[in-house]
Amino acid sequence: MAKKTTDPGRVTLENVNLPGYTIQVDAAKHEAMREALLTVLPNKAPGFTQTEIRQAVLPHLSKDLFPGGAKAGWWAKMVQLDLEAKAIVDREATKPLRWHVRKAKRDKR
Repeated sequence: MAKKTTDPGRVTLENVNLPGYTIQVDAAKHEAMREALLTVLPNKAPGFTQTEIRQAVLPHLSKDLFPGGAKAGWWAKMVQLDLEAKAIVDREATKPLRWHVRKAKRDKR
C-alpha cells in the first residue's frame, strides 16, 4: 500500500521510472484504482498491455470517483508505476510492454 502522508486524504506514490520522485494523490481514487488493477492483472505472463489495462479496470471503478471513466487512464498509469516501484507488479520485456502481478504479492494484499 502507498505510504501515508500527513493528510489522511492523500497518499504518496512512487515512480519506477524516476527513482526518488514522489507525488501525492487522492487516497480514495488511489485505493479504488489499486484494487481494480490488482483484480484485473493476471498472475503471470503474458500480462496486459496499457491499453488492455485501461479497458479492464473500467467496470471495477466507482462511478462516483470516475464518472464515465474520467481520468481512469491517468490513474491506471500512475498506480501501475507505483505498484511496479513497490515490486508488486512486474513489467515484461515485450513489445508492446505488458504487466502482471507477482503471485506472492497478490496474496498479501
